[in-house]
Amino acid sequence: MPRLEIAEDGFRLDDRPFRILSGGLHYFRVHPQQWADRLRKARLLGLNTVETYVPWNLHAPRPGEFRLDGGLDLPRFLDLAAAEGLHVLLRPGPYICAEWEGGGLPSWLLAEDGIELRSRDPRFLAAVDAYLAALLPPLKPYLSSVGGPVIAVQLENEYGAFGDDSGYLADLAGLLHAHGVDVPLFTCDQPGDLARGGLDGVLRTVNFGSRVEAGLEALRRNQPTGPLMCSEFWIGWFDRWGAAHTTRDAADAAADLDRLLAAGASVNIYMLHGGTNFGFTNGANDKGTYRPTITSYDYDALLDEAGDPTPKYEAFREVIARHAPAPAEVPPAAVRAPKLAPATVELDACAVLFEQEHLFGEAVPADRPLAMEQLGQSFGFVLYESALPAAGPAVLRIGEVRDRAQVFVDGQPVGVLEREHHEHALAFTTPRPGARLAVLVENQGRVNYGPGIHDRKGLLGPVTVNGQQLGDWSSRPLPLERLEGIAFGPAVPLVGPAFHRGSFEVDRPADAHLALDGWTKGHAWVNGFALGRYWSRGPQATLYVPAPVLRAGRNEITVLELHAAAVRTVELRDRPDPGIAQD
Repeated sequence: MPRLEIAEDGFRLDDRPFRILSGGLHYFRVHPQQWADRLRKARLLGLNTVETYVPWNLHAPRPGEFRLDGGLDLPRFLDLAAAEGLHVLLRPGPYICAEWEGGGLPSWLLAEDGIELRSRDPRFLAAVDAYLAALLPPLKPYLSSVGGPVIAVQLENEYGAFGDDSGYLADLAGLLHAHGVDVPLFTCDQPGDLARGGLDGVLRTVNFGSRVEAGLEALRRNQPTGPLMCSEFWIGWFDRWGAAHTTRDAADAAADLDRLLAAGASVNIYMLHGGTNFGFTNGANDKGTYRPTITSYDYDALLDEAGDPTPKYEAFREVIARHAPAPAEVPPAAVRAPKLAPATVELDACAVLFEQEHLFGEAVPADRPLAMEQLGQSFGFVLYESALPAAGPAVLRIGEVRDRAQVFVDGQPVGVLEREHHEHALAFTTPRPGARLAVLVENQGRVNYGPGIHDRKGLLGPVTVNGQQLGDWSSRPLPLERLEGIAFGPAVPLVGPAFHRGSFEVDRPADAHLALDGWTKGHAWVNGFALGRYWSRGPQATLYVPAPVLRAGRNEITVLELHAAAVRTVELRDRPDPGIAQD
C-alpha cells in the first residue's frame, strides 16, 4: 500500500523518492457534476496530487448536524481523484481561511459569549472534537495507510499568522490521531510565521508566490532536514468588491514554478482551479477596514472559473514536463467547454421582499437587536424593527453595522450604512410618532483571516435615535435558504428590495455567464441554485452559471435586487467579465 514517508532528504512513496506535484481544487467551489472534468485536467497538467480544504461550516450547518451529500459528498470526490490516479492532500481545518465565509468556522460557535476560536478554549476544542468525530470515520477508507488516495493531512492552516500556542496544535494533533488519522500531518505558514505556526514532530511547509529562494531558505532555517515543500504557491489572487481584477503574468508565474522545482521542492499550486463562492459563502478581510470578497474565486488560476484551460495552464504544463514525466495524453488547452448562445432574458414578474413573510423566520422580541448568531442563522439577512418615539428630525446611531444596513421608515428607504465605510449614523425625518423603523442588515461575508474571525453579524452595540436608546425590538432572520412560494405579480416600477423573475428556453444545457448590467446590488438564482452576489461596484460583472444547473426546456432566473434596476432584462453570455485587470 502506498504510504508517504518523510525522510531527511525528502518524501518517499513506496520506499522510492517522490515529489508532490499538486494543485488546489476545492470540491465545494465546483458543481459536483463537474468534479471529474476538473480532476482529469489536473492529471493532464502533469500533477500527481490534488489538494482540497474541508469547510466545517457547510458540513455542519447547525450543532449536531453533519452532511456528506450532494456538493458536500467528499467521499465521492476522493473516489474520483483516485480514479484519475491522483493522490490527495486533505486540509480539514478546523480553520481553512480560503477567502471563505468565516474561514470555514461555523457561525454557531459565535453564539457562545467570549468564545476564543483557534485556541484551547474547552468550548472550541469540544466542537472541533465533535466535528472530527463526524468527518473522519467516513474518510478512513481513503487514507493511504489502507490503500486510499489521501497521503497527508494538514494540522492547522497558517496558524503562525494568528497565534503561537504549540499546546493548541498538540491538542489538534491528538484529536486527529484519536479519530483515526495515521498518515503524515503537516502545517503551512508564510516565511515569517514558520517558527510560530509549527509543531515539533510535524512537517513544516511554506506558502509564498514569489521570491522562491528566500521562501525555501526560511523553511530550511526552521526545518534543517526533511522535504522542501511550498504548500501554497500563489499564482494569482482573489478580488474584493470595489477594486480592480487581480491577474498575474503567466510567464512570470511559470518562471517561479521552474525555480521552485529546480530546487528539488514539492509544490501545491494555489489555485489549479479556483471555482466560485456560490450563494453566500464568500469571506472577507478586515485589517482596519472591512473588505468583502467577490463571488468569483477565479484567482487567475490555470483553469478559469468555468474550468477552461488558460494560457497559464499550458505554460505550467511545459515547466512541469521539464521536471517530471508528462502524461501521454495531450489536453485540448485551446478548446473551451460548450457555452450557451448569448441571449437576453426579460424579468417580467416581481414581488416585494417585505411582503414574502413565509421566507422570513420567526420574529424574536428583545430589548435590543439580536446578532445573527443568536438567532441561529449563518447566512443572508436580518430584519430589525422598532418604533420611533417622535416626529421630526432624527439621527439614528448604531454601535456597529455588520455589514450593510438599509434603513426604512414606514416602508420608505431613508439611507444605507456600510461597515466598509465605517458608517454609524444616519439623519432623516420621522413623519409621525410611532413610525416604524426597519433595518435590513446583510451579512456580506464573515472575516476569514486574523483576529477578526470573531465576526458576529447584524446590529451590534447600542442603537439610539437623537441620543435615546431604542427598545422593544424584533429581530427576524431571512436566511434565503429556499425561494419556494414567492407571490409574483406583473413587473411594475419598484424601489427597494424585491424579487424579479423571468424564464428562458434551452435546447442543450451548457455553461453560461449571467450579466446584470443596469442592476445595483443583490443575489441571483437559476432554477433555485444560488449563483451568488452581484454588485455594480465591480469588478466582477458576470456570475458563472454551471451547465448542470440548467435543463433542456424552460429555465428560471430569480434576482433579488436590494435597491432599484434601470432595466428589466439580464443577459446570458458565452464569456465572463471579471472586470478591469490590474497586475
